[in-house]
Amino acid sequence: MASATGIPQDLPDTILEREDAPLLQTPGNAPQRESASIYQNLFTGTASAAQVGIWMLVILVWTGILSHPVIFFSPHPLLNSAALLLQVQAALIVQPTTTPHQKRLGTTIHYSIQIVSVIAFISAFIIIEINKGDHARFTSPHGVLGLVTYIFIILQALGGVVQYFLPVQILGSVDRGKSLYKYHRHSGYTLLLLELATVVAATQTTYNLNILSIPLWGILLASVLIVLGLGARIKKHKLGL
Repeated sequence: MASATGIPQDLPDTILEREDAPLLQTPGNAPQRESASIYQNLFTGTASAAQVGIWMLVILVWTGILSHPVIFFSPHPLLNSAALLLQVQAALIVQPTTTPHQKRLGTTIHYSIQIVSVIAFISAFIIIEINKGDHARFTSPHGVLGLVTYIFIILQALGGVVQYFLPVQILGSVDRGKSLYKYHRHSGYTLLLLELATVVAATQTTYNLNILSIPLWGILLASVLIVLGLGARIKKHKLGL
């Protein structure tokens, strides 16, 4: 029996996996094996580099914050870095999936993690808004990038919900929702770069330079590892290339 894509639904997963494999396969973007646990996707290929990078970033931020007296502002960077950690895991878990079963499971785990991540981001935004009070906002590159990033996060989350869960109700058909998947992936990787740029900019704020002293070089190194680790696993055909 053929599906709407023209691929027979009763073909073994191994055949479907070969159909979905990248034209140029590397250790970084190798597809998930049929018998492998999906949680191995968190460490296969170049995922280890991304893991080292994101955990390095989180440790630097949390150490910088918790080595000083905790104040009302403190949860802002703690929640933001934790949310970024979750986003990286959500991307890593779904990148190598190939068969229909893997993709469904990967997507379920992906959006479950992202729900927690978005809640953490929103909480961090509320904290910084309350903390600012009557003080001027957007007076630094970090502040401007932060606002743009928060807006992008909400739009990305809403786009994902619409195209996957509500394609018929809002877009008119499932196929229209699927046609947006590649754009969701493009914007997801762009959002990650924006988030990392915001963290880098945070190291140049007066508060960090005078009090926290989270090192710029450390955040830059961590960011490079994250980008390389995730970037090497990107399958061009999933981006519509």
